[in-house]
Amino acid sequence: MDFINSGVLFALAGVIGFYFIYRIISWIINLRRVVPTNEVHIVQSSKFTTSYGKDTENGNTYYEWPAWLPVIGITKIVLPVSVFDLDLADYEAYDMGRLPFRVDVKAFFRIVDSNLAAQRVASFDDLNSQLKAIVQGSVRTILASNGIEEIMQGRATFGEQFTKEVAEQLTNWGVSAVKNIELMDIRDASGSNVISNIMEKKKSQIEMESRSEVAENMKKAQIAEIDAKRETDIKAQEALKQVGIQTAAKDREVGIANEKATQAIKEEQKLTTEKELAVQKIAEVTKAGIDKEVQIVKAEQDRETKVINANADKQSQVIKAEAEKEMLTLTGQGQLANKEFEAKGITAEGLARAEAEKALQLAPVQAQITLAKEIGSNTSYQDYLIKVEQIKANQTVGIEQAKALEKADVKIIANTGGDASTAMTGLGSVISPKGGTAIGGMLEALANTEQGKAIISKFTGGEADTKKST
Repeated sequence: MDFINSGVLFALAGVIGFYFIYRIISWIINLRRVVPTNEVHIVQSSKFTTSYGKDTENGNTYYEWPAWLPVIGITKIVLPVSVFDLDLADYEAYDMGRLPFRVDVKAFFRIVDSNLAAQRVASFDDLNSQLKAIVQGSVRTILASNGIEEIMQGRATFGEQFTKEVAEQLTNWGVSAVKNIELMDIRDASGSNVISNIMEKKKSQIEMESRSEVAENMKKAQIAEIDAKRETDIKAQEALKQVGIQTAAKDREVGIANEKATQAIKEEQKLTTEKELAVQKIAEVTKAGIDKEVQIVKAEQDRETKVINANADKQSQVIKAEAEKEMLTLTGQGQLANKEFEAKGITAEGLARAEAEKALQLAPVQAQITLAKEIGSNTSYQDYLIKVEQIKANQTVGIEQAKALEKADVKIIANTGGDASTAMTGLGSVISPKGGTAIGGMLEALANTEQGKAIISKFTGGEADTKKST
């Protein structure tokens, strides 16, 4: 039993010992501290002050032994290593004339010497309180040496002064300003209207200056508008002037061109008139020549007609008997031939008149169309005009011949196998000078023969003159 009891006690003691050891180890583990990256822990032991943190040489882990433990017990102060701000809100200050006002100030600090800061304060809250007192003192001192208007107008300047004023004191606490202390706002203290009045004054001054500036700008704008309008009017007048010059130049050019065109037309009309006059002259000369030839032909015809009439009268007695003998036969044939001849003469005359009228009607139109082309040296056109006049002359000659034949007591017997027209053509050749010469030659030839003498004696009723034959 004793052995059993001893074993139980030993086991119990082991369990209790193990439990105590476990608790001690757990307690020690719970005392281990890891410093955050934005903090520094200043550990004060019985002999040393050591800083733990991210950028310290001692690392960022330690064991926070309770201060009641001898030798190894410690105390610690936790300070931030990141930038922290300090607000001095609604702080009542005075200017150099003791005018009250309130300001809002904001500062940004950073701990540069954590050990020194730990020596100066017991906690971060104490550090904040002391830094706030430092800032209040510098703000009050600097603002009290300046006027309210200067303070309102130079906030940035006063921020630099605040920073310089507290720089030396911050060094004693191991702290530095990250940037200039900023004077955020300034306003009237309770029951005071100084800043409001200054602002109203400034506002009225600004409004006055603004109105003056607006008036001046409006004045400049009106002057600019007047100048612009004047310049625009000048430009418009200049443009109208240029347009007038261009229009006058154009009108001058158009007038010159029109005059040249008129002159050219007149020159062409002159040439046309000259050519028309030349053609007219040729036509008149040709007509005069034709008239002359007609008169010559008529005179020759009259002379030959008289000769024929004389010969006819002379021979009428010679051949009267033979003529009377053959009168009945020839009368019928002559009347028939005469009627046919008259019909053909009338037809020819109508055709000639139609052609002549057609030519006369076409001549002015054709002359107007082709006048410019067929005048001058165009001999073909001149020949055409001559032929037209010859047609007219031939027509006149034909008419006159027909009239002469109507007066002449001539009987024509067409026994050559032709028609009356051919007979008339032959008669024309007989009664021409050439025909008369031929008849004379024929009679002279007949007189040189016995038979011819007999025929001539038969027609003349006596003996033929034979002197020429001898």
